[in-house]
Amino acid sequence: MIQVVVRVPSVPSSDARSGPAATSGSAATVDGLFLLDPHREELRGALQELEGSDHWHGGLPVLLLERCWLRLSRVPVEGLAYRLPPDCSQEAPELRRYRELVAAGHPAWEAERLCWEDFGADACREALRRFWAAQERGTQGWTLETYLDLIQQYRLRFAAGGSRPVPLLVLARREGHARRDRHRLLWLGPDAAAGRPSMRDTCP
Repeated sequence: MIQVVVRVPSVPSSDARSGPAATSGSAATVDGLFLLDPHREELRGALQELEGSDHWHGGLPVLLLERCWLRLSRVPVEGLAYRLPPDCSQEAPELRRYRELVAAGHPAWEAERLCWEDFGADACREALRRFWAAQERGTQGWTLETYLDLIQQYRLRFAAGGSRPVPLLVLARREGHARRDRHRLLWLGPDAAAGRPSMRDTCP
């Protein structure tokens, strides 16, 4: 299985600021991520919206940060898959069936033959082509599995009571070697909005 989004233990050197420039109008989270004043204002608004919601609904906020442009955007959770489509190539029925057969003890060659019988050779080849094309261009670790995991975590944290954190996806670049990087999922609470260190991402 393709690995899911993981927490990067350190951030690139472009974020390793020091001196007055790092503290004027910005604050760092425990993760080393710098939030500018407009970012923290947006975060405060999202946190207030969460605190004021008495039930889970699709309009709850998710924050997306494009670090290269210092641009923070806000989308409703119900629109996240439209704004940031997860890669679903590995969830093709042909590939799922192949994995099930291998997990059941069938040799790889036999699992492939059975898939060809069930779906046809052309369909199996097309599923593989789409899968490898996605790997080549880079998925940034953002798959259907990680998308559904974010939604599940969000619902659990919302229902847990107390201070509700907001999910922030730090988007990886898609050009050059950086296309192999992964999006980072952070959960930010009131401390981050106030300019104090925030909670870390808890994804594996």
